[in-house]
Amino acid sequence: MIPTLSGDIAPSQLGTTLMHEHIFVLNAELMLNYPSRFDRASMVDRAVEYLEEVHRGGVDTVVDLTVMGTGRNIELIKEVASRTDIQIIAAAGWYTYFDAPNFVNLNGPGRLLGGEDMLAELLITDVRDGIDNTGVRAGALKFATDAYGITDGVFYIMQAVVDAHLETGAPIFTHSDPGKENGLDQQDYLEKRGVDLSGVVIGHCGDSQDISYLRRIADRGSMLGMDRFGLEARLPYEQRIDTVVEMVKLGYADRMVLSTDSSVYSMNFPDGARQERLPKWNAKEIMSSVLPDLQQRGVSDEDIRIMMQDNANKILNVEYR
Repeated sequence: MIPTLSGDIAPSQLGTTLMHEHIFVLNAELMLNYPSRFDRASMVDRAVEYLEEVHRGGVDTVVDLTVMGTGRNIELIKEVASRTDIQIIAAAGWYTYFDAPNFVNLNGPGRLLGGEDMLAELLITDVRDGIDNTGVRAGALKFATDAYGITDGVFYIMQAVVDAHLETGAPIFTHSDPGKENGLDQQDYLEKRGVDLSGVVIGHCGDSQDISYLRRIADRGSMLGMDRFGLEARLPYEQRIDTVVEMVKLGYADRMVLSTDSSVYSMNFPDGARQERLPKWNAKEIMSSVLPDLQQRGVSDEDIRIMMQDNANKILNVEYR
């Protein structure tokens, strides 16, 4: 069974799945110290309306990869989930490009204070027992490496995520920077730790047109996250379509998932700026634009099903321990 915000579902219930999305991207410090600036009811209403539109477009499930470090707020998402028919899968992890939080830097094997890895313990609990007292179990684990590569702080997060994966069996999703080809570095570390790379999604591979790089990742077994459609600042839409079409022609439909990495509401990206600069950066575009454009370019219905349904099942349908 696969855990969602609304309870466990059978793999057959996943349906069409967006594998890398966000509902809210928040700043926990701002939310805690300036609650009057954020209308919770309006935020929930907005998310429900948005997700219902995504659902009407043909999406059954969304993997919300918002983890700690990007303002994960399970009680808020729970309220959204209770009012929409779309299935939402929560994630556990910590998002940073450089520094880990001090409690991670100081506590754990080989660190100043030694002892157990506190973050790994939290992540294991999130997957196995539920996130605090919310009753929601995480169905995914996530870490990030970006332009700085695997710094000490990033390494501590990766270590905790892999420890949690090996303990629970939960699938691993990553944020990567294809410009630095650090999806390969991620695979190297995961493989060294004994992780089955076929159960890993290397995120943001769709930012690259380097077919050789993409094939190297896919040939090691991992899923390619072609997951930023609409984020024109990273790569124009047409070039993203070209890349997916080419990879399908090369036989890699079974190694790609399609998504947008967008959010309903982000404290980092004001509505006005996003609408002006990135008008098509939203989850609704996968069904209304991306899939029709791929089909027009000769991608078959079977390949679409593989990328939108079968691959999600392959990653998310795991044996939890």
